[in-house]
Formats: sequence, structure tokens, C-alpha cells
Amino acid sequence: MTDNELQILVEEISLNYFNEPFLHKAYFNNRLRTTGGRYLLHSHNIEFNRKSYEQFGIEELRGIILHELCHYHLHIRGMGYKHRDADFRELLKKVGAPRFCSTIEENKRKNTKFHIYECVQCHQQYTRKRSMNVEKYRCGKCLGSLKKIKEVHKI
Repeated sequence: MTDNELQILVEEISLNYFNEPFLHKAYFNNRLRTTGGRYLLHSHNIEFNRKSYEQFGIEELRGIILHELCHYHLHIRGMGYKHRDADFRELLKKVGAPRFCSTIEENKRKNTKFHIYECVQCHQQYTRKRSMNVEKYRCGKCLGSLKKIKEVHKI
């Protein structure tokens, strides 16, 4: 699907479900990783994740379009457009839009490494995802020196 075809689809869905036109741009953004789509407040454009469409198909994309159009139309009207707002939740139910999109499998971390550090004086242990410079940091409990004791791979 091209950006032009996506634009036409968004305009059609907007007219059919909301009885209002979509007057801005809709396009795929290949940098989106953890979300199916994103409504941009300042430009009123909507970006979509191409991988959601490729992995889950047109019905998933329609659901994402409905969800983002709920943000769009409520924001244009000056109503509650955020996920926690009652106006938003009500409109989602009215048009049958999903609250969340399906998770793209390749974006999940499959193998996470943890670094475990220990205080030399009080033996307090610290688990971190990122490696840290033990020369620069101290124990938060007693200000003692830290040493790396092991790395753990969690699947």
C-alpha cells in the first residue's frame, strides 16, 4: 500500500464513521516501532506503522485508523482527545475502534542482558540493564565502592 492509497482510505473511513472529512495528511512512518499509529497535535497529520499493516493486514490497519481518527476529530473539536478522557473512550466505543493495537513480534526484546554490581563494604546488590563505570558511581546505601560481580542473560 502506498501513502496515496493510505490517504484515500483514511479520508473514506473519516467520512463513513465520523461524517466529517479528514483534511490533513496520512502517511506511513517507517521509524515507528512500538505503536501502530500516531496523531500529531501541531500539524494534525497522522502517521502509521507500515509493519502493523504488513504483519496483521488491512483489518488491523482499519482499527488503527479509527483509533487515530478519534484523536484527530476530538482534538479538532476541542474535546478530550487523550486516552484517559471520557470523550475519547466514548467515541472509541461508538465507532468500534480498538484501544490498543497488536504487538509487533520483532520489536520485542528476545534476549536481555543484566549487569549485577555489589558494594564492597555493605554487599548491597544493584541490577542494571546498562553497564556502568564502577569508578564513577558509589553505593547509595553506604557510599562504598562498587564491583561488577556478574552478567545475567534473561530470555
